[in-house]
Amino acid sequence: MQESQFMTQKELLLLQNLLRENKKTITTAESCTGGLVASMITEISGSSDIFNGAIVSYSNKIKSQELNVKESTLDEHGAVSIEVVDEMLEGVIKKFDANYAIAISGIAGPNGGTKNKPVGTVVIGVCDENLEKNIEICHFEGSRKEVQIQSAKYSLKKILKFFQKTLDK
Repeated sequence: MQESQFMTQKELLLLQNLLRENKKTITTAESCTGGLVASMITEISGSSDIFNGAIVSYSNKIKSQELNVKESTLDEHGAVSIEVVDEMLEGVIKKFDANYAIAISGIAGPNGGTKNKPVGTVVIGVCDENLEKNIEICHFEGSRKEVQIQSAKYSLKKILKFFQKTLDK
């Protein structure tokens, strides 16, 4: 991944200002990032205008219980899958009555990877209140912390681009 694919502090301010100007809110459902995206959003003073809350759904139990991810989806596809992130997006946007959502599930390492889903595999999705979604499988490299930071910064850049496209419509 190139550095330009990751959110900068300046872009994070732009995202928050655009959300505020358009009276929109954002929420997150995070697994492998453990709340890092929510933390980055709330590092900026005044973020309560655009951010009501988030959920760290680290376990499959919480993904099902709090985000309505179907156990059958988890069993069939695994927690790190497009299908699970899709259901996480729908669950979190409804739970927090937000206009936009980010959902992340992945393998930050150093263990937990498999041949088909190696360490650094992270599924990142964004959606709007109409449940128009953009979900992709990413592969990040580095330590656990580096994978988490890259995932968080990439997801924020992804929601900024996604939000800007909806403004252009």
